[in-house]
Amino acid sequence: MLGGFVPWPRELQQEYVERGYWQELTIGEMLDRSADHFANREALVHEDLRITYADLKGRADRLATHMLNMGLRAGDVVIVQLPNIPEFVFTYFACVKIGVVPVMCLAQHREHEISYIADLVKAKGYVFEGSFRKFDYVALAKKVKQDVDSMQYLFAVGNGGQEGVISVGDLLEEPAEIEGDGEDLASFRPSPYEIAVFQLSGGTTGMPKVIPRTHNDYLYNSELSGAIAGLNMYSVFLATTPLPHNFALASPGIQAVFQRGGKIVIPESHRPEHVFAVVENESVTYVPAVPPMIINWLNSPDIDQYDLNSWEVIINGGAKLTPEVAARVEPLLGCRLQQIFGMAEGLLVMTELDDLPEVIRETVGTPISPADDVRILNDDGSALPVGEVGEMACRGPYTIRGYFGAPEHNQKAFTEDGFFKSGDVMRIRPDGHMVVEGRKKDLINRGGEKINAEEVEDLILAHPDVENAAVVAMPDPVMGERTCAYVIMKPEKEISLQELCEFMLGKNIAKLKLPERLEIVGEFPLTNVGKVSKKELRRDIEARLDNG
Repeated sequence: MLGGFVPWPRELQQEYVERGYWQELTIGEMLDRSADHFANREALVHEDLRITYADLKGRADRLATHMLNMGLRAGDVVIVQLPNIPEFVFTYFACVKIGVVPVMCLAQHREHEISYIADLVKAKGYVFEGSFRKFDYVALAKKVKQDVDSMQYLFAVGNGGQEGVISVGDLLEEPAEIEGDGEDLASFRPSPYEIAVFQLSGGTTGMPKVIPRTHNDYLYNSELSGAIAGLNMYSVFLATTPLPHNFALASPGIQAVFQRGGKIVIPESHRPEHVFAVVENESVTYVPAVPPMIINWLNSPDIDQYDLNSWEVIINGGAKLTPEVAARVEPLLGCRLQQIFGMAEGLLVMTELDDLPEVIRETVGTPISPADDVRILNDDGSALPVGEVGEMACRGPYTIRGYFGAPEHNQKAFTEDGFFKSGDVMRIRPDGHMVVEGRKKDLINRGGEKINAEEVEDLILAHPDVENAAVVAMPDPVMGERTCAYVIMKPEKEISLQELCEFMLGKNIAKLKLPERLEIVGEFPLTNVGKVSKKELRRDIEARLDNG
């Protein structure tokens, strides 16, 4: 067991097994079972590449064998920073088969985030695409290797041949046998109670928190969400959202599809013309999305030029979809809408496919497991009655008991009896359906990506000409929210938004953290206790937007 991991109490582990929630199966074994049962069925399609289940298993096994021969073993950790490409799928399953723990990093993460995370988990490897969206990830990886003592192996997709960088493509092509007598991949099977994958939080206290998901709980997570989503062996799932996200990976995601023998299709992008063309050509049935994607698809002038009759369900996650937009989905796309509220820390709340239209438009549904224990808390931590608005707290067989390597933060984020205080402000209707009201913490939800306002403020305050800064969410019809920075300058100093962003990029941060509007002010509104009133600033930017 990796140090820094907070397991479920032993009595709960036993209960979850006895009640059938945990199958004591590893994620790698799940793939092997599907490969045995659906060997010749297509599992993965991307452009001209068409991969059967047998081929998917073979590629994952080959890559896992190469990793073992290099010296990687169960409990070792690798950073995985890949976009939506087949190599992400091969790498993920190669790692989980032998107990190597992948950390699901986003393409936007830069040295600031990657070095911090890699050092925290003592990562030994780093898997990346050499060049993506004109950014040099090889240079980033080499810098991280210099900064992080534990880092040994750099694996690149598409940029092999460079000194000190191992080509994933070459490993996938080169036959491999495990070095040593009498051993096969099965002998390196990890315990299903061990960490399978590290997800990352949106980061409410600066840097992302590391979220440990075990084989037992993560398979239960995808099994239940896939069942409620209605996935089966004939499902064709379009991977439009980032595969490293919990939403696309396991909620319900590719794991749920592979558990049932369905097919994953990775499109060129989530632009309307690419999505519509793939839906038509591959007879796609199920599409996960975040609100900005859905809005762009609904507003596309090309929507009538494609045959979308195969499209059965679109599931919205990552952020709240307004009832007005929700009502347009079925008339324009011809498919049913499903809502999901979820978190990489665990709890998933979903609407059913046959729920009433009002329930689907106005709520996010009900918790997926009968063992989900959900409370709405007052500011003093006491439970509120049905219908009252407060902070949602939860625990259960797939909700973590603590962030990895963060004992001090865990004391604040988790109650003594194991409830995770999510920071989400919600209410539960008398019919049991849950409604999202907002965030307790100062978090900006930009199209499903969570941006910590405090971290952005700290980066702005590092500028020598800035006196003070306050960052708030401003409403946006496509992204839901964008970042607005209110700044007080030092005497006789000026700055433009472009200059501020260039300064912040010099700190090697993810671009999604950059402010998208700058307001220079002489003072901030204050609360009655002297703190900056973010509430007043949000009202101010809304008024400015309304006035043009």
